[in-house]
Amino acid sequence: MLASFRSLRDLAKAALVAAAVLAPTVTAAHAEDGVTVFAAASLKEVLGEVSEAWRAETGRETTLSFAGSSALAKQIEQGAPADLFISADLKWMDYLDKAGLVAGESRVDLLGNRLVLVAPKDAATTATIAEGFLLADLLAGGHLAMANTDAVPAGTYGKAALQKLGVWDSVKNHVVQAENVRAALLLVSRTEAPLGIVYETDAKADTGVRVVDRFPESSHPAIVYPAAVLKEARNAEDAAAFLAYLQGAKAHAIFTAAGFTVLAKTN
Repeated sequence: MLASFRSLRDLAKAALVAAAVLAPTVTAAHAEDGVTVFAAASLKEVLGEVSEAWRAETGRETTLSFAGSSALAKQIEQGAPADLFISADLKWMDYLDKAGLVAGESRVDLLGNRLVLVAPKDAATTATIAEGFLLADLLAGGHLAMANTDAVPAGTYGKAALQKLGVWDSVKNHVVQAENVRAALLLVSRTEAPLGIVYETDAKADTGVRVVDRFPESSHPAIVYPAAVLKEARNAEDAAAFLAYLQGAKAHAIFTAAGFTVLAKTN
């Protein structure tokens, strides 16, 4: 049975608790000796797997920090010691690029993804996503879990899709906004929200949810993950090497298995 919340504020508090799961993941024994990567929350498992493969092959380490792309970009702007940034959209990479913080020659469009509507794994919800579909009825008085719709890529993609399909106004007052897409996912996985909008790869990574349907790709801007070495990188050489590895055959196989679309050419 879905958890009952008295108000949107209660569910928002739960979203903040869920966000704590994305504390920085350190794969190096000594973080200062490795490449520090700031990456979109939706890359958590897959980038960890790629980093482990890179370490096994090269002996070099990584420190991985995951959050919403907007939060990471702001941290980098404020001087956070990152070597490599991987955003879940072009907007936040462009933001840092315009601020002169990106080594522009290193920038590459790395991956693509799909947007889906998810429900708890045992929920009986069915729907076909199309113009004017009855999303408000599907919520049945519950809330729709999304990443922040004004700043976080998954949230902005989701809002754009709902607006394009003509259903945003019917559900906007039922949206609970999480700090990042994984926090939104957890609200659904923990049955604290009956539905959520996340990336397809997120749904694949969490056995507590199931995909109700995919959003038409025409309903939102293309989902692109750009990556680049930062100008203030303390370990620029290894950062460039790791970025090259992310474009290689081994990494591509891992990304594809996780459900991402590979955009960068294999090295």
